[in-house]
Amino acid sequence: MQLNGTPPEMEQVKTLALTNYGHFTSMRVEDGCVRGLSHHMQRLLRDSRQLFDVELDIDRVRHFVRLALEDAPALTTARVTIYDPALRLGTIGQDAEPHVLVTTREASPGIASPLRLRAMSYVRDDPPVKHIGLYAALRRRRIAQRDGFDDVLFLNPNGTISEIATSNIGFVRDGQIIWPKAEYLSGVTMTLLQQELDESVTVEPVTLSDLGEMDAIFATNAATGIRAVTAVEQHESPEKHDVLDKLREHYADIPGERV
Repeated sequence: MQLNGTPPEMEQVKTLALTNYGHFTSMRVEDGCVRGLSHHMQRLLRDSRQLFDVELDIDRVRHFVRLALEDAPALTTARVTIYDPALRLGTIGQDAEPHVLVTTREASPGIASPLRLRAMSYVRDDPPVKHIGLYAALRRRRIAQRDGFDDVLFLNPNGTISEIATSNIGFVRDGQIIWPKAEYLSGVTMTLLQQELDESVTVEPVTLSDLGEMDAIFATNAATGIRAVTAVEQHESPEKHDVLDKLREHYADIPGERV
């Protein structure tokens, strides 16, 4: 763990627990390269404007990420959290000086295991922002896991599907990719796939009652890539499908950008 390139002191990181105001991005690093690195950096730039009214120095961020990766495994998940240790609950409106916290953990090789999802009604605060305030999402994930599921699928008040707690969700119908029409956090993996796919992609409202029409369901996430969804509530879906294999091939062919 490094804060602005050096090990942090307790006083500097306790703000994350006590104030919990900031944003982040997580990325899979393979031999010093990241698929969609520029998208991750643009996310940090955009969210810093939104949360702190400042222009984040992206070159400085990349420098700190490189420092944190020096002793990391070749296959690593790196999380970059942007926050200001000086902000307090009572002074949240003061001018901010965001710091860069980089944490790393060894990433798992191979294809991630499939997901079984429980559906719950929830709309995250500021859906386009990847903010660190994850209580509500994690609370629902905990409920889902305590009920025997792997994760939680969020439903809008009108019953349409939006996203998984920390992943996007997509569907396959008659060989075509379908993304749900809803307000959600557009992930980097989802964005890269949309850019790479030759076949047409459809965006439309999807409800639980529509799942019977789908040939396959999948989740996308920068840390795990493309992951099959084999159940949503009582609806079962296949783990293996030709389109999912094609998506994984497309994703694997995307060249990484050196940090």
